[in-house]
Amino acid sequence: MLVFSPELTPKLITVLQEGYSRRDFARDAMSGIVVGIVALPLAIAFAIASGVRPEQGLYTAIIAGFIISVFGGSRVQIGGPTGAFVVLIAGIVAEFGYPGLAIATFMAGCFLVILGIARLGDVIRFIPYPVTVGFTSGIALIIASGQISDALGLDLTSVPASFADKMTVYSQHIATFSYESIAIFLLTVVVIKLWAKVPGKIPGMLVAVIITTAIVQGFNLDIATIQSRFGDVPRSLPSFRGFSADWSMIRSLVSPAIAIALLGAIESLLSAVVSDGQIGGRHRSNAELVAQGLANMASPLFGGIPATGAIARTATNVRNGGRSPIAGIVHSITLLFILVIAGAWASMIPMATLAGILIVVAYNMSEWHAFVGLLKGPKSDVLVLVATFTLTVAIDLVVAIQVGVVLAALLFMRRMADVTQIKPIHDIVQYESELATDTLPEFISEGVEIFEINGSFCFGAARKFTETFLASTRTERVVILRMRHVLAMDATGLHALEDVVDRFQRSGEAIIISGIHAQPLVALERSGLLAKIGEENVFDTFPEAVERAHQLVLKLKTKN
Repeated sequence: MLVFSPELTPKLITVLQEGYSRRDFARDAMSGIVVGIVALPLAIAFAIASGVRPEQGLYTAIIAGFIISVFGGSRVQIGGPTGAFVVLIAGIVAEFGYPGLAIATFMAGCFLVILGIARLGDVIRFIPYPVTVGFTSGIALIIASGQISDALGLDLTSVPASFADKMTVYSQHIATFSYESIAIFLLTVVVIKLWAKVPGKIPGMLVAVIITTAIVQGFNLDIATIQSRFGDVPRSLPSFRGFSADWSMIRSLVSPAIAIALLGAIESLLSAVVSDGQIGGRHRSNAELVAQGLANMASPLFGGIPATGAIARTATNVRNGGRSPIAGIVHSITLLFILVIAGAWASMIPMATLAGILIVVAYNMSEWHAFVGLLKGPKSDVLVLVATFTLTVAIDLVVAIQVGVVLAALLFMRRMADVTQIKPIHDIVQYESELATDTLPEFISEGVEIFEINGSFCFGAARKFTETFLASTRTERVVILRMRHVLAMDATGLHALEDVVDRFQRSGEAIIISGIHAQPLVALERSGLLAKIGEENVFDTFPEAVERAHQLVLKLKTKN
């Protein structure tokens, strides 16, 4: 029997341990069937938009979706190919082909498993919101731009990868548009939008696929279909396939693999958080990362592509009554059944229909409301948002994520430095009466100066700390450093403090610390700086520190 730690225990095990009835199964099975039908055109469309064959999207939804549901940390998560990966996959396939994508996907799966086992699931949530909105909006724009050729029926054998080149090629071939393709595209969008207002569980995308495919086949319209573009869709899963690569290719794929892992982690955990709010549950982030990792390790072994938690399909699962991972398992079985039984029918789907589906998906994932809202926020957030969006569209998603995270981190450092205050206190009576804090000492000896730090004493504030002390024209012999508002100190802060302590000790002066909290105190002790300052010079309260300062001033006067 498999034994999991509490944080890595799949929700499927929890559900079965709590008790699972026939009524629960009937509810989950019905939801899983509906989600499987919804996933069919999406899996095919995402695969085609990513530059691979349509059936590879189905393989991914079946295999990866099954593994994510069995081992995942969410009750209702539905896994499979998503729009977030389209740009990334297309870039990897263009440069390395599918063999390179398979290796990168497997490596990303390994990274995700390591993240989960290392209990780093909660850390992923610290990715700045402007970064996620920026690259999500950029991905949506690129997905939409990639569908213009099929939506308009342009006479193009291939479409360039970059956004700017796409626009150039489209403008050069705009005269080759097809009225039939435009009509099918528009009909698809209209049906999906209008059907959303119709009560019932039949998904609008399926209705649009059936109607438009019937029209194209019934009237024998000259419109590209999956069959005319890619041939027949296979009616079975592929056999197990390995892959091989030289070391130079593996090194080149490390960065794309990290991007796949990071994007997959963000997307899946975001989907899990959203679904938690819908069902009143609580997911296990580390178990979810492990499941995502296992899914991405298995997917390329059967011809699949990267997978993650799909927010739209997960929401569909919740709306249709799914409340356990059984629904996700049924979703995968439904897709397998459709592949085996109706693979030939899937080949008849018009490309203009898939373009309409992807345009709707791109609009829904664009988060344009959030984008516009962030443009009204702080300038630093606007900079991160615009930079990430622009880099995603103009250059590369990998670069956009890396630059966005680094830029956000640098701006966070600056913000932390700005909010952290290090200042001398010249009138302690007035200062303390304003704050209404400790009991005041009766007087402060001449030769004692007081400094206070407000905020985290980390790398962002360390330089400010040193500059404040160097700028002070001190005549005192003893300095009291009040740290009652410092909850955290890092290595850079320790180094800055040690530099000041060394300067004081060389000039025969002393430093006393007052009101230090647990984390900074432990940091001082482990670094050896506590011994250098002297434990007798570290106090919990300010009056005790003042009393010690009086003693040191008298001792220094006696020496002189």
